[in-house]
Amino acid sequence: MSRLKLLGNNIRKYRKAKNLKQRDLAIALDCSYEFICHIEHGNMAISLKKLFQIADILGVKMTNLIDFD
Repeated sequence: MSRLKLLGNNIRKYRKAKNLKQRDLAIALDCSYEFICHIEHGNMAISLKKLFQIADILGVKMTNLIDFD
């Protein structure tokens, strides 16, 4: 599995653990719902800045999002 897909899976896992819908995360991140969908499916790379923002919104360390073990 690609690292982008693994990253997307982690983002989805922590988003769901926080009971957020993709639209909720998109609003908090000030982006489109489609952007979140592409990220979670591993179809789009994101900037480091966006990754930090996602970690902050989800209340997790960025290392949790990039832990692929």
